[in-house]
Amino acid sequence: MVDCEVRTWTRSARPVAVYPRLTGRLIPGEFPMLGPPKSRRLDAPIAVSLEALVPVDHFYRHLEAKLDIGFVREWARELYAERGRPSIDPVVFFKLQLVLFFEGIRSERKLVETASLNLAHRWYLGYALDEPLPDHSSLTRIRQRLGVETFARFFERVVDLCQEAGLVWGRELYFDATKVRADAAVASLVPRFAVDARAHVADLFADTQLTVETPATVAPDPAPSDGLLRLPAEESTDEPQAGQATEQRWDLLAKRRLDPNRPASGSYQRTSDWRASTTDPDATPMRIGGGTALGYHDHYVVDGGPARVVLAALVTPADVMENQPMRDLLWRVRFRRKLRPRQVTGDTTYGTVENIAAIEDAGIRAYVPLPDFDRRTPFFGKGDFAYDADLDAYRCPGGAVLRPLKHEGTKSAHIYQAPAAACNACLLKARCTTSRRGRRVRRSADESYLELVRSYHATEAYAKAMRKRKVWVEPLFAEAKDWHGLRRFRLRGLDNVNVEGLLVAAGQNLKRLLSHRGWGRRHAPCGSLVALPTPPRRFGAVCP
Repeated sequence: MVDCEVRTWTRSARPVAVYPRLTGRLIPGEFPMLGPPKSRRLDAPIAVSLEALVPVDHFYRHLEAKLDIGFVREWARELYAERGRPSIDPVVFFKLQLVLFFEGIRSERKLVETASLNLAHRWYLGYALDEPLPDHSSLTRIRQRLGVETFARFFERVVDLCQEAGLVWGRELYFDATKVRADAAVASLVPRFAVDARAHVADLFADTQLTVETPATVAPDPAPSDGLLRLPAEESTDEPQAGQATEQRWDLLAKRRLDPNRPASGSYQRTSDWRASTTDPDATPMRIGGGTALGYHDHYVVDGGPARVVLAALVTPADVMENQPMRDLLWRVRFRRKLRPRQVTGDTTYGTVENIAAIEDAGIRAYVPLPDFDRRTPFFGKGDFAYDADLDAYRCPGGAVLRPLKHEGTKSAHIYQAPAAACNACLLKARCTTSRRGRRVRRSADESYLELVRSYHATEAYAKAMRKRKVWVEPLFAEAKDWHGLRRFRLRGLDNVNVEGLLVAAGQNLKRLLSHRGWGRRHAPCGSLVALPTPPRRFGAVCP
């Protein structure tokens, strides 16, 4: 029986088709609008090309049209022998690395599996439907043989393309670094001499296979379970207890390194100086997320132009401070790109005297905040003392003159002291010092550079640079961590993590380059078997 009508409406609100709606009792198992079961005829051959299966407006078609990476063949030519079995095309290898970046894949095994099942990936790589892709172990071996130098050249070439496209401004440079976890746990830390000894022994017997015959009457020693290299124990009449040797060695090491009463060594020692990871010896401890983890520092130098092109990328162990590679990265970017930056911007970590002096001597303004250690105490800071360059003396808030001490100080700093009598009689002594010898002020030999940088802090250009820094470099790190797996390196070793960091930075630049060159007009996929989805229609019930 029919009790009302169901009408199909279009955007023009005009009915296109009218279907009667059946009411009443339906026979179980009968559904008038249900189609027949889909048959599985997957072994039937079809005459279709891979070119027709990939839409004409697909991302990888756009990537292939806008980026030609055939230049990698010339770089890799000298790394291959003149005779032997033909190798995998280096262009295919780098295309697979780009697929790994854009798809957010974490391993070569998963990369090959995904690329073999994806039609667009096969089209981009140039592999037919029935053509097997390279094995994942081959990709690992190629990466090791190419070396980090080849990946650095690939990154530089991508920056060249961005510079040729006009995306590099060059007037402002922004420095920053982020912490990236290593593929190693803190529990893998052992005394460094054990790791070095193991590596040394492995190098000595790399091409030698040792076979040791064990007498039948003597049971072999059990293999150590903690991964340490065991040294032969001295002969002793005392029978050692189980685990005693390991505990004694660790106690001796702890006393040697951690005893507060030991003689001063004269230099500060980090944990990484005497402990290393058996999993990743180059990773060092760092503070992250309220805890301790092994990791690295990923350094970026970002152009101040609207495209935010990464001009330099470098990965160092976590015990290398952010400010240490600053000058090397700056000179490399300046002379490699032939840029003349007017200002360099970084956070407080980059505000060292060496960095500021080098930057200012090069005619570049250093927009970096300087730490104010004097404000941490209730006494007057050095900023409250006026320096007279003609007299080479300081004048305190109470009017006393602080003159340099001839027999104290170093080549890099001078010590200025007020007369003890004037200081003890001053009414402001309670706010200045507790010393009876008089207030002292330390002045660096490069203090003029620091005063010059402090004069920038009151300008609008400095305030603008500080606001811009917060939204310029840090979002690039967030993009790399959230979308491209940079929260944790998947490879191990300093060279390998640099390869991974360079690929991520190059991929980020490629995204800016592709966005600048434009997608063009997106045509309908003519000649493609993949059709666009039809717009949904609205259905409404109209009852009389």
